[in-house]
Amino acid sequence: MLNILISLACSTLTTALMMRFATTNLWIAMAVSLLVFTAVFFLITRLVMKKMSELVEMSQRDVMANRSEKAIATLKRGLKLGPWQIYAKQQINSQIGTILYIKKEFNEAIPYLEKGFVRNWMSMSMLGIAYMKKNKLSKMKETFEMAIRGARKESMLYALYAFCLDKINEREQALAILGKGLKKLPGDERLQENIELLKAGKRMKMKGYGDLWYQFHLEKPGAIIKKQTKMMTGRRKQVVR
Repeated sequence: MLNILISLACSTLTTALMMRFATTNLWIAMAVSLLVFTAVFFLITRLVMKKMSELVEMSQRDVMANRSEKAIATLKRGLKLGPWQIYAKQQINSQIGTILYIKKEFNEAIPYLEKGFVRNWMSMSMLGIAYMKKNKLSKMKETFEMAIRGARKESMLYALYAFCLDKINEREQALAILGKGLKKLPGDERLQENIELLKAGKRMKMKGYGDLWYQFHLEKPGAIIKKQTKMMTGRRKQVVR
Protein backbone atom coordinates (compact mmCIF):
# COMPACT_ATOMS: atom_id res chain seq x y z
CA MET A 1 0.00 0.00 0.00
CA LEU A 2 1.28 3.44 -0.94
CA ASN A 3 0.49 4.95 2.47
CA ILE A 4 2.76 2.38 4.14
CA LEU A 5 5.54 2.87 1.59
CA ILE A 6 5.42 6.66 1.88
CA SER A 7 5.33 6.50 5.68
CA LEU A 8 8.27 4.08 5.68
CA ALA A 9 10.23 6.31 3.30
CA CYS A 10 9.64 9.34 5.54
CA SER A 11 10.66 7.31 8.58
CA THR A 12 13.87 6.07 6.94
CA LEU A 13 14.78 9.58 5.79
CA THR A 14 14.19 10.88 9.32
CA THR A 15 16.55 8.26 10.76
CA ALA A 16 19.25 9.18 8.26
CA LEU A 17 18.89 12.92 8.91
CA MET A 18 18.84 12.45 12.68
CA MET A 19 22.02 10.36 12.58
CA ARG A 20 23.71 12.84 10.26
CA PHE A 21 22.78 16.14 11.90
CA ALA A 22 21.16 15.65 15.34
CA THR A 23 22.44 12.62 17.26
CA THR A 24 24.65 9.55 17.10
CA ASN A 25 22.27 7.59 19.32
CA LEU A 26 20.48 5.11 17.06
CA TRP A 27 17.66 4.47 19.57
CA ILE A 28 16.75 8.16 19.73
CA ALA A 29 16.79 8.41 15.94
CA MET A 30 14.60 5.32 15.64
CA ALA A 31 12.11 6.62 18.23
CA VAL A 32 11.71 9.90 16.33
CA SER A 33 11.42 7.99 13.06
CA LEU A 34 8.65 5.85 14.53
CA LEU A 35 6.72 8.98 15.47
CA VAL A 36 7.17 10.31 11.93
CA PHE A 37 5.97 6.99 10.45
CA THR A 38 2.87 7.02 12.66
CA ALA A 39 2.04 10.65 11.93
CA VAL A 40 2.42 10.33 8.15
CA PHE A 41 0.51 7.04 8.05
CA PHE A 42 -2.34 8.51 10.12
CA LEU A 43 -2.54 11.65 7.98
CA ILE A 44 -2.65 9.77 4.67
CA THR A 45 -5.16 7.24 6.02
CA ARG A 46 -7.42 10.00 7.30
CA LEU A 47 -7.36 11.84 3.96
CA VAL A 48 -8.10 8.66 1.98
CA MET A 49 -10.91 7.56 4.30
CA LYS A 50 -12.44 11.04 4.15
CA LYS A 51 -12.46 10.89 0.36
CA MET A 52 -13.99 7.41 0.45
CA SER A 53 -16.70 8.52 2.87
CA GLU A 54 -17.58 11.44 0.60
CA LEU A 55 -17.93 9.14 -2.41
CA VAL A 56 -20.04 6.64 -0.48
CA GLU A 57 -22.33 9.39 0.82
CA MET A 58 -22.74 10.78 -2.71
CA SER A 59 -23.58 7.32 -4.05
CA GLN A 60 -26.11 6.72 -1.27
CA ARG A 61 -27.89 9.96 -2.12
CA ASP A 62 -28.03 8.85 -5.76
CA VAL A 63 -29.41 5.44 -4.79
CA MET A 64 -32.10 7.06 -2.64
CA ALA A 65 -33.01 9.27 -5.62
CA ASN A 66 -33.24 6.18 -7.86
CA ARG A 67 -30.07 7.10 -9.78
CA SER A 68 -28.28 3.76 -9.46
CA GLU A 69 -26.13 4.17 -12.55
CA LYS A 70 -24.82 7.49 -11.31
CA ALA A 71 -24.18 5.96 -7.87
CA ILE A 72 -22.11 3.17 -9.40
CA ALA A 73 -20.16 5.64 -11.54
CA THR A 74 -19.40 7.68 -8.42
CA LEU A 75 -18.17 4.61 -6.55
CA LYS A 76 -15.99 3.52 -9.47
CA ARG A 77 -14.09 6.77 -9.09
CA GLY A 78 -13.11 5.51 -5.66
CA LEU A 79 -11.35 2.43 -7.07
CA LYS A 80 -8.30 4.60 -7.75
CA LEU A 81 -7.92 4.94 -3.97
CA GLY A 82 -7.16 1.23 -3.73
CA PRO A 83 -3.36 1.55 -3.86
CA TRP A 84 -3.46 4.19 -1.13
CA GLN A 85 -5.34 2.36 1.58
CA ILE A 86 -5.64 -1.29 2.52
CA TYR A 87 -9.11 -2.74 1.80
CA ALA A 88 -10.29 0.49 0.12
CA LYS A 89 -10.79 -1.21 -3.25
CA GLN A 90 -12.53 -4.20 -1.65
CA GLN A 91 -14.96 -1.95 0.20
CA ILE A 92 -15.82 -0.03 -2.97
CA ASN A 93 -16.38 -3.30 -4.84
CA SER A 94 -18.73 -4.44 -2.08
CA GLN A 95 -20.75 -1.24 -2.40
CA ILE A 96 -21.02 -1.55 -6.20
CA GLY A 97 -21.92 -5.23 -6.01
CA THR A 98 -24.61 -4.54 -3.42
CA ILE A 99 -26.28 -1.90 -5.59
CA LEU A 100 -26.28 -4.21 -8.62
CA TYR A 101 -27.64 -7.09 -6.54
CA ILE A 102 -30.48 -4.99 -5.14
CA LYS A 103 -31.32 -4.07 -8.76
CA LYS A 104 -31.51 -7.84 -9.47
CA GLU A 105 -28.59 -7.59 -11.87
CA PHE A 106 -27.08 -10.71 -10.36
CA ASN A 107 -24.67 -11.61 -13.16
CA GLU A 108 -23.22 -8.10 -13.13
CA ALA A 109 -23.08 -8.04 -9.32
CA ILE A 110 -21.14 -11.28 -8.82
CA PRO A 111 -17.71 -10.09 -10.11
CA TYR A 112 -17.83 -7.07 -7.78
CA LEU A 113 -19.07 -9.08 -4.81
CA GLU A 114 -16.32 -11.64 -5.38
CA LYS A 115 -13.74 -8.86 -5.13
CA GLY A 116 -15.50 -7.29 -2.17
CA PHE A 117 -14.60 -6.88 1.49
CA VAL A 118 -14.88 -10.19 3.34
CA ARG A 119 -15.95 -8.43 6.56
CA ASN A 120 -18.95 -6.83 4.85
CA TRP A 121 -21.51 -9.46 5.85
CA MET A 122 -24.28 -8.02 3.69
CA SER A 123 -22.33 -8.15 0.43
CA MET A 124 -20.92 -11.57 1.34
CA SER A 125 -24.45 -12.85 2.02
CA MET A 126 -25.59 -11.52 -1.35
CA LEU A 127 -22.71 -13.34 -3.00
CA GLY A 128 -23.63 -16.57 -1.22
CA ILE A 129 -27.25 -16.23 -2.33
CA ALA A 130 -26.17 -15.46 -5.90
CA TYR A 131 -24.13 -18.68 -5.91
CA MET A 132 -27.18 -20.57 -4.65
CA LYS A 133 -29.28 -19.14 -7.47
CA LYS A 134 -26.67 -20.49 -9.90
CA ASN A 135 -26.67 -23.87 -8.12
CA LYS A 136 -23.05 -23.42 -7.00
CA LEU A 137 -23.83 -24.84 -3.57
CA SER A 138 -20.29 -25.52 -2.37
CA LYS A 139 -19.35 -21.91 -3.17
CA MET A 140 -22.49 -20.72 -1.41
CA LYS A 141 -21.50 -22.54 1.77
CA GLU A 142 -17.87 -21.43 1.56
CA THR A 143 -18.94 -17.80 1.17
CA PHE A 144 -21.36 -17.87 4.10
CA GLU A 145 -18.75 -19.54 6.31
CA MET A 146 -16.27 -16.77 5.48
CA ALA A 147 -18.92 -14.16 6.21
CA ILE A 148 -19.64 -15.69 9.63
CA ARG A 149 -15.95 -15.70 10.52
CA GLY A 150 -15.93 -11.96 9.85
CA ALA A 151 -19.23 -11.14 11.60
CA ARG A 152 -19.91 -13.65 14.37
CA LYS A 153 -22.41 -11.41 16.18
CA GLU A 154 -24.77 -10.69 13.25
CA SER A 155 -28.09 -12.45 13.81
CA MET A 156 -29.42 -11.98 10.30
CA LEU A 157 -26.33 -13.56 8.76
CA TYR A 158 -26.99 -16.85 10.54
CA ALA A 159 -30.66 -16.67 9.57
CA LEU A 160 -29.84 -16.00 5.90
CA TYR A 161 -27.42 -18.91 5.76
CA ALA A 162 -29.93 -21.22 7.43
CA PHE A 163 -32.70 -20.03 5.09
CA CYS A 164 -30.56 -20.90 2.06
CA LEU A 165 -29.63 -24.29 3.50
CA ASP A 166 -33.29 -25.07 4.14
CA LYS A 167 -34.11 -23.93 0.61
CA ILE A 168 -31.71 -26.54 -0.82
CA ASN A 169 -33.22 -29.23 1.43
CA GLU A 170 -30.46 -29.29 4.05
CA ARG A 171 -32.65 -28.65 7.08
CA GLU A 172 -30.37 -30.35 9.59
CA GLN A 173 -27.48 -28.14 8.56
CA ALA A 174 -29.79 -25.13 8.73
CA LEU A 175 -30.67 -26.04 12.33
CA ALA A 176 -26.97 -26.43 13.13
CA ILE A 177 -26.22 -22.94 11.79
CA LEU A 178 -29.10 -21.39 13.76
CA GLY A 179 -27.86 -23.20 16.86
CA LYS A 180 -24.37 -21.86 16.25
CA GLY A 181 -25.81 -18.36 15.97
CA LEU A 182 -27.79 -18.75 19.16
CA LYS A 183 -24.62 -19.70 21.04
CA LYS A 184 -23.02 -16.45 19.88
CA LEU A 185 -26.20 -14.46 20.51
CA PRO A 186 -27.94 -16.02 23.54
CA GLY A 187 -31.56 -14.99 23.87
CA ASP A 188 -31.99 -13.93 20.23
CA GLU A 189 -35.74 -14.47 19.78
CA ARG A 190 -35.58 -14.46 15.97
CA LEU A 191 -33.05 -17.29 15.84
CA GLN A 192 -34.92 -19.24 18.52
CA GLU A 193 -38.23 -18.87 16.69
CA ASN A 194 -36.75 -20.17 13.46
CA ILE A 195 -35.18 -23.14 15.22
CA GLU A 196 -38.60 -24.08 16.57
CA LEU A 197 -40.22 -23.59 13.15
CA LEU A 198 -37.71 -25.83 11.37
CA LYS A 199 -38.01 -28.52 14.04
CA ALA A 200 -41.78 -28.43 13.50
CA GLY A 201 -41.26 -28.93 9.77
CA LYS A 202 -42.31 -25.39 8.91
CA ARG A 203 -40.66 -22.61 6.89
CA MET A 204 -38.53 -19.99 8.53
CA LYS A 205 -39.99 -16.55 9.22
CA MET A 206 -37.76 -13.60 8.42
CA LYS A 207 -40.13 -10.67 8.94
CA GLY A 208 -38.44 -10.01 12.28
CA TYR A 209 -35.49 -8.57 10.36
CA GLY A 210 -37.65 -5.87 8.78
CA ASP A 211 -37.42 -4.43 5.28
CA LEU A 212 -33.73 -5.29 5.05
CA TRP A 213 -34.75 -8.90 4.50
CA TYR A 214 -36.37 -8.11 1.14
CA GLN A 215 -33.15 -6.64 -0.26
CA PHE A 216 -31.79 -10.18 -0.51
CA HIS A 217 -34.54 -11.19 -2.97
CA LEU A 218 -35.32 -14.51 -1.30
CA GLU A 219 -38.97 -13.64 -0.79
CA LYS A 220 -41.21 -11.15 -2.53
CA PRO A 221 -42.97 -8.54 -0.40
CA GLY A 222 -45.97 -8.92 -2.68
CA ALA A 223 -46.39 -12.57 -1.75
CA ILE A 224 -46.54 -11.68 1.94
CA ILE A 225 -49.08 -8.94 1.32
CA LYS A 226 -51.27 -11.26 -0.76
CA LYS A 227 -51.12 -13.91 1.94
CA GLN A 228 -52.10 -11.41 4.62
CA THR A 229 -54.93 -10.08 2.44
CA LYS A 230 -56.23 -13.59 1.86
CA MET A 231 -56.17 -14.30 5.58
CA MET A 232 -58.03 -11.10 6.35
CA THR A 233 -60.61 -11.82 3.62
CA GLY A 234 -61.17 -15.27 5.05
CA ARG A 235 -61.72 -13.82 8.51
CA ARG A 236 -64.26 -11.33 7.19
CA LYS A 237 -66.19 -14.13 5.47
CA GLN A 238 -66.29 -16.09 8.69
CA VAL A 239 -67.62 -13.05 10.53
CA VAL A 240 -70.38 -12.52 7.90
CA ARG A 241 -71.54 -16.05 8.38
